[in-house]
Amino acid sequence: MRDIVSAMSELENSLIDQLGLTLNEAMTLCAIGEHSVAASVVAERTGMRASHCSKIISALERRKLVCRSIDKHDKRQINMTLTRAGKESLNALKEYEVIVPEILRSVFESY
Repeated sequence: MRDIVSAMSELENSLIDQLGLTLNEAMTLCAIGEHSVAASVVAERTGMRASHCSKIISALERRKLVCRSIDKHDKRQINMTLTRAGKESLNALKEYEVIVPEILRSVFESY
């Protein structure tokens, strides 16, 4: 277990050093993608709890990578959209060559 946690930490530190994003922030940008989506969709796509997902979205919003807007068809629904800076970060993430620690390779190879 310690080796897995250490490997995940190594992966996240690499993302932070190279892109300025935590692993959860990177996953959230990917989950939002090019379309406007509800926070519940982001939570479902990332596997995060809604409360944790909300904190990550708020952090990305403070950094001007994500903006929230009210759904045109359902005023109760709040949608997330990437800003221009968020799209640039997502593109950088897509181009980033992830060096996956050995212990995690089998997980990543299945995707």
